[in-house]
Amino acid sequence: RKVVAQRSAGELDAMAAAGALVAAALKAVRAAAQPGVSTLELDEVAEGVIRSGGGIPSFLGYHGFPASICSSVNDRVVHGIPTADEVLASGDLVSIDCGAILDGWHGDSAFTFGVGPLIPADEALSEATRLSMEAGIAAMVPGNRLTDVSHAIETGTHAAEQAHDRKYGIVAGYGGHGIGRQMHMDPFLPNEGAPGRGPYLAPGSVLAIEPMLTLGTARTKVLADEWTVITSDGSRAAHWEHTVAATEDGPRILTL
Repeated sequence: RKVVAQRSAGELDAMAAAGALVAAALKAVRAAAQPGVSTLELDEVAEGVIRSGGGIPSFLGYHGFPASICSSVNDRVVHGIPTADEVLASGDLVSIDCGAILDGWHGDSAFTFGVGPLIPADEALSEATRLSMEAGIAAMVPGNRLTDVSHAIETGTHAAEQAHDRKYGIVAGYGGHGIGRQMHMDPFLPNEGAPGRGPYLAPGSVLAIEPMLTLGTARTKVLADEWTVITSDGSRAAHWEHTVAATEDGPRILTL
């Protein structure tokens, strides 16, 4: 039977070292993200952390992407390009996605936060997305199949909808992925769908789990820069991601 590619214990440790570098970069970005700071400055912060830790930013130059982070503010969902002109303001909802390569292994993680306090709807959106990711992480156990994780993410979204008494859009066409010595590997991991399909998870199988939710539509469009994905109705979006291994002892987050 087909399984999601397995890594040895030592390889998982190497991936966790790359993941720790990504986590450190994201933490530094959050600390730097104040009103008046540009997204380009955030990019420089992340790149500095990754390089000082002996890593290489995996996004930089990836299919021509010009930066080390994706910075997606407000109605931008993913793949936003940091610029000097884009200056953060209080109340902005910011999603940062970052990747690093260390000793040939990749880490990939994203999170959403507010510049200063967020309005309750945006706070709830980010929380719902994080909870959806957590639900997906919990399904990363040997014996489960790929779409068991998808279904868990979707179920987590619906649980958040009930708790928050509102609907969220599950962004169509985007999802998680296999990861290892390349950033994007098979299989593609949808963020919704029926369980019980696709390759099996085995000890050492690794997936990047990354739900994206909106306050409105599931539909998106890509801007003229050919990267930035925005919601088609202008509603705000959130994005959370961890790189996670299935192990005999349960899910292991590699981007802590």
